[in-house]
Amino acid sequence: MKAINLKEKYAEFKAQWHPHEIAVVDNMRVLLAKIQGEFVWHAHENEDELFQVIKGTLYMQFRDKTVEVNEGEVIVVPKGVEHNPMTKNNEEVHILLFEKCTTAHTGSVQDEKTQTDYPKI
Repeated sequence: MKAINLKEKYAEFKAQWHPHEIAVVDNMRVLLAKIQGEFVWHAHENEDELFQVIKGTLYMQFRDKTVEVNEGEVIVVPKGVEHNPMTKNNEEVHILLFEKCTTAHTGSVQDEKTQTDYPKI
């Protein structure tokens, strides 16, 4: 057991929209990602998803509203809810995700941004 330094971990990769695994807690992955621009509309039918903003501002789009999530804040997207994370003004945002190991990156949607491999760092 040792502490995980998030700043050091973020420095280990540049890829955007490609989560990297830093830990597993029971059947839950802890992932770091850098994001910029707009992602993909998708849902996770059987899994909730938690996003924590480490740096910047995340805009979580839902079909009926957009929720602004600032540094130090979290948002939980319930299973089955269609969503699309995005950033504004070309800002790169750093997020931490907490989700079941079975969660597919873009749910049942296949897109050029879809990832199936989460490198462990």
